[in-house]
Amino acid sequence: MSETPLLDELEKGPWPSFVREIKKAAAKNEMARDHLRLLERCYKDKRTHWKHGGIVAVRGYGGGVIGRYCDLPEEYPHVAEYHTIRINMPTGWFYTSKALRDICDVWDKYGSGLTNFHGSTGDIILLGCPTKALEPCFQDLAYLEIPFDIGGSGSDLRTPTACMGPALCEFACFDTLDFIYEMTMEFQNELHRPMWPYKFKIKASGCPNDCVAAKARADFSVIGTWKDEIQIDQEAVKEYVNELGAERIQKEVVELCPTKCMKFDPNTKELEIDNSNCVRCMHCINKLPKALRPGKERGATILIGGKATFVDSAFLSWVLLPFVEMKHPYDYIKELLRAIWDWWDENGKFRERFGELIRRVGMWRFLKAMKEEYGIDIPADVRMVEYPRTNPFVFWTPEDREEAKRRWRK
Repeated sequence: MSETPLLDELEKGPWPSFVREIKKAAAKNEMARDHLRLLERCYKDKRTHWKHGGIVAVRGYGGGVIGRYCDLPEEYPHVAEYHTIRINMPTGWFYTSKALRDICDVWDKYGSGLTNFHGSTGDIILLGCPTKALEPCFQDLAYLEIPFDIGGSGSDLRTPTACMGPALCEFACFDTLDFIYEMTMEFQNELHRPMWPYKFKIKASGCPNDCVAAKARADFSVIGTWKDEIQIDQEAVKEYVNELGAERIQKEVVELCPTKCMKFDPNTKELEIDNSNCVRCMHCINKLPKALRPGKERGATILIGGKATFVDSAFLSWVLLPFVEMKHPYDYIKELLRAIWDWWDENGKFRERFGELIRRVGMWRFLKAMKEEYGIDIPADVRMVEYPRTNPFVFWTPEDREEAKRRWRK
C-alpha cells in the first residue's frame, strides 16, 4: 500500500505534478522522502506541520535564508530543519546548461534536491537545507566557475528583477537587463543586510505590457514607455486589413482603445491616432505588431507603492515620474532610491511598506521631503493619482464659485 494515498491523487491527470517530482527526489534523498511523508501528514491532519522561528543566515549576510522547521521532528527527523535558500537569479532568467547543472550538483550534495524555478520575487529557490549545511552550501555556490550569490529576504531590498527586455522583445523601450544588473551590483549592502521597516522591491519591465507585473508587486516599478508618437506603417495596416478584414480592425483594435484615440478609415485603409490622448496601454501595438511600434523617444515611467496585502490591503502602484531617460549608470535613479529609503526608514512603522507610508502621510509630504531634505525636486503632476484615469484636482470657474455662494447663502 502506498505511503501517500492522498498525494497520489494529485498525480492523476495529464498535467505536470509536483508530487511526481518530489517522489523522484525522494527515491534518492532522505530529506525529500521525509518531506513527502510530512506533506501527506499535513493533508491528512488538514493543517500545516511547518513552523517558522529563529533566524538563520550565512556568514556576513542577514537575509537570503528563510528559517523553516517541522513541529514533528521525532517522526520526521530529516526535515526537522528545512531551511529555504534564495539564490539571486541572472537578470532576465538567462542560464547556460552548465550553470544549471552546477546549481543542481551543489544542491544534491547539501540539500533535499528540490528546487523552485522561480519564486514570486524571481529568485532560484532551494527547498530544504539543514542549518549545518547552509554555510558550506553557500561557499560552494559562491565559488563555482559561474558563481551565484544569495538573494534578498526579510526587511531588505529584495532581489531586483526584470523582464527579458531587448534580448527577446521588440517592444522594449530601455535595457531592462543592464538596469537591473546595475541596481543589483550597486545596492549589495541593502540587498543582503535587513535594516528597514519592511521589504522593498524593484522590478523593471521594458514596455507597458509589464510582463513581470511590476505595477502590482513592486514598491519601485520602472516601466518602459515613449514620449513621442506611435510609429505607424500604413502599408502594413493595409496588409492587416486584407488579411483580417476592415470590420475586425474596427471592432478589435479601434473600438477597444480605452481612450478612443484611434480612427480607422475603411476607404483608405489607414489608421489615425490622437497621441495626445494615448495612455500607452499597448493594446493596438499588441494587435498589429507589424504596423505599429512604440515611439522613437524612449525611456521609462517610475511608479511607486505597489504591493500585495499586509498592513493596508493590496493596491497598485501610482506614478511618481511620468518620464525619465534611462542612461547607464542611472545615477538619478540611484540618488532617488537612496533618498526614498532614508525617508522611509525615518518615518515608516514596523512592517509598513513604502507605499503604505505615503498613503498614511500623504504624497505631498513625500514630495516636500524629497525637495527640502534631499534636494530632489519632483513636481506635482496630475498623473500622480491613486487610481488610473482619476483626476484628484477640482477646477472651479467664476460661475461655479458664484453658484456655490448662492447655494451656501440659502
